[in-house]
Amino acid sequence: MRISRITVWQMDLPLSQPYFLSGGRLRFDRPDSTFVRIDSDEGLSGWGEACPWGHTYLPVHGPGVRAGIATIAPALIRLDPRGIDHLNAVMDVTLPGHPHAKSALDIAAWDIFGKVAGMPLWQCLGGGHADDSAPPVAVNSSISTGTPEEMIALIRAASADGYRTHSAKIGGSDPRLDIDQMNDISAALPAGETVTFDVNRAWQPGTAIRVLNSVTSRDWVEQPCETLDQCAAVAARVPQPIMLDECMHTMQDHLDAWRHGACQGVKVKPNRLGGLTRARQVRDLGVALGWQMHIEDVGGSALADTAAIHPAAATPDANRLASWLCHYHLAVDPAPGQGARNDRGHATPPSAPGLGVTPNEDMLGTPTAIYE
Repeated sequence: MRISRITVWQMDLPLSQPYFLSGGRLRFDRPDSTFVRIDSDEGLSGWGEACPWGHTYLPVHGPGVRAGIATIAPALIRLDPRGIDHLNAVMDVTLPGHPHAKSALDIAAWDIFGKVAGMPLWQCLGGGHADDSAPPVAVNSSISTGTPEEMIALIRAASADGYRTHSAKIGGSDPRLDIDQMNDISAALPAGETVTFDVNRAWQPGTAIRVLNSVTSRDWVEQPCETLDQCAAVAARVPQPIMLDECMHTMQDHLDAWRHGACQGVKVKPNRLGGLTRARQVRDLGVALGWQMHIEDVGGSALADTAAIHPAAATPDANRLASWLCHYHLAVDPAPGQGARNDRGHATPPSAPGLGVTPNEDMLGTPTAIYE
């Protein structure tokens, strides 16, 4: 089997309503997503997606993803898509770094691998279940920043939709508001529900230490500061468990976080790491270290969400926290009715071989590039 063609589409994914992070300083309206289909000479195809969630969240942007694919894709033609480790080695030689450009290609190759194996990706990635059915994965709501009253109202609405885990976005210019948000939300949280306070790197270390030692909440706090070293300094001085996200781009970052005692958990995002291959490696490291992990993606449609739910479903329960589904924030759905969807606070990966999602090409429109 050989790769005969790689086709690339660009699609804007407008949000149902604007979304704010980091105390409102980061606004998102219309993420730019890249879809990839790898075709083989034996008639099997695989799909992948890379969506950076705007251009202010991480050091990557949509046009850059497609520029990277333009550099990488010609080197993959005529290679065997089932040799995924070899594909990654070729991509790394062809273009060092740029994991977002590699992620959709890696995911598409895994889609083909699963179809050849006759297994869903959650099984290919090590998952199992007593009756071989796909295990459900808890999913969390994502609560945009606002006043404590506004955020509590959003949490109650999410609870009504079945969510039992919430990610509340805090971290503005006024530490007093952050303290009020954390105390009020923790106090109002329904029994049996949990919250992570996601700062999205907005605080300076001194602010983080001040706020976190002033609140009664002992819930997870995610990415309090910009860098890993800053977060490590905070983690040593506060009572809350720390989750790292935006500063974790490579395996080395995860090793450094462990060595510095910077966290008790991490976000594992295939698009940020370079695809499912690297996400699986980080997941396995996290299990060995005793970390707890949210395995989800940076952004995107149900295709990207489902690609992340597969490794989440293959992760031991003790190490797996809830996953976020970006596509519930979108006003469009290029894979209608397919993939992992919220069902009363849980999402179940498809049991069809491979990824289990095929986008509607009519909705994707005209390809931006074809390599063959």
